Amino acid sequence: MAKGKQSGSVPLDDPTALAKFGKLEVVAKLVVEGYIMGQHKSPFKGASIEFVEHRQYYPGDEIRHIDWRAYGKTGKYYIKEFEDETNLRCYVLVDCSGRMAYGGETIAKFDYARQLAAAMSYLLLMQRDSVGLTTFDVNVRQRLEPSTNLNSFQQMASLLETSKPQHETSLASVFERLLPTMKRRSLVVVISDFYDEVEPLLNVLKQFRSSRHQLILLQVIAPEEIDFPFKHPTQFRSLERAGYKKLVDPHRIRKMYKERFGEYLEQLEKGIGAIGAEYERILTNEPYAKALGAFLDARTRQK
Repeated sequence: MAKGKQSGSVPLDDPTALAKFGKLEVVAKLVVEGYIMGQHKSPFKGASIEFVEHRQYYPGDEIRHIDWRAYGKTGKYYIKEFEDETNLRCYVLVDCSGRMAYGGETIAKFDYARQLAAAMSYLLLMQRDSVGLTTFDVNVRQRLEPSTNLNSFQQMASLLETSKPQHETSLASVFERLLPTMKRRSLVVVISDFYDEVEPLLNVLKQFRSSRHQLILLQVIAPEEIDFPFKHPTQFRSLERAGYKKLVDPHRIRKMYKERFGEYLEQLEKGIGAIGAEYERILTNEPYAKALGAFLDARTRQK
């Protein structure tokens, strides 16, 4: 998936720098426009007859007219003329628990997650899909019901802009409470680091699949959480439990930490795949264009 290009002085390839550029609503639109412009354009080759009424996407075309089915088969953006898109109903769930405040050398996980959520929501609304937004920690914090009204994007951006990561979380219990509120078959996108007990989480996600919901789980992780690059004795403090601190020697625990973290990631990814859901791992130093591409690819596979 191609990266989004720089737009003037806008650092689209650097999430940390981009966070300082402007309001979340403005940046989300720049990210989406940059992503679309960054894709390689080429004529159809070997396309089936069902795409004879398509033409290539050009700057200035409305994003909502892009045919995502054509994109899924070709990897290219085309406009399907003379036919309306079938609307999608999507719930975007964003983890705002305390541990999402971790940032290390890059943008905080929560800041990355909410910017990605805003960009995804804008992209879906532009193609006339119905989008709703929920933030959660151990409880549901704020919720906007799905809407196709493009004006609702301002509400979504404002909600995300004012949200702060805090408190503990329990993914399984929160999702159990949310499931009965989703009456119609929908696409459910969860953006979180998913640092919780895997088995209870998978059991609840199975219920979503049994209810015929499509599931895309986007795991946002800081590079340091994978590499554990710390060299000197370091004091770690809990972002969910006030006052909890622990001094550790990185050299003594690095091997064990990386092994256990790797095992956890493998268990999570395999478990999600086994229930027929989509999983994508995203690092906070990766361009939003890459994350958007991963989301669209996952969405195509869920159809």
